[in-house]
Amino acid sequence: MNRLGHNNGPTMEPGESWRKHCWTKARKDLVKTLPIEILRNRVARAAELGLDYKAYASIRAASGHDVIAFLFSSNALRVFPNKPELSEARSLKLGGVENASRIAALHAPLTAQSVLKALPEGVQPLFEASFTAPNFKHTWGETRDIILNQVHGQKLPRDGVVVVGDTSQERAWSEAARLAGYLSADQFFSR
Repeated sequence: MNRLGHNNGPTMEPGESWRKHCWTKARKDLVKTLPIEILRNRVARAAELGLDYKAYASIRAASGHDVIAFLFSSNALRVFPNKPELSEARSLKLGGVENASRIAALHAPLTAQSVLKALPEGVQPLFEASFTAPNFKHTWGETRDIILNQVHGQKLPRDGVVVVGDTSQERAWSEAARLAGYLSADQFFSR
């Protein structure tokens, strides 16, 4: 218990440097060292997903599982009712994602049909599924149910799905449904 007048600054008790040394060593020992082959495989997997290794490793460490799907908001895709077409750069990035599902959560009034119509001739659809995204009217529980219905409908485990969004509301999707994680559109599309 702190005494009156204590400002919670560093302790002045003897032995601080020894405690710091012990703490640092314990932290280092806690982080397991991965064999080089596993590390190489994970770097290659990050490249397949179009992620930098740091982002991939942090998602994998938090969820304990590999990323097997991305859920993109229409804001992250920069697809809007007055401009339903995907930019060429975003289309290329999405097309480069290998061995992972892509799901689009489209904010109303956008529909999968309006986005598909806007794709250039001969371009393969980039999403395995799409649905109407939760909005501000939905409660936390309703948001969770909307997201999980889509995730389970694609037979995906929740801890393998990462939300790629552009707003705090979209970040909340990941938290409400307890998905693997969240990446901002800038993090995903800038690599």
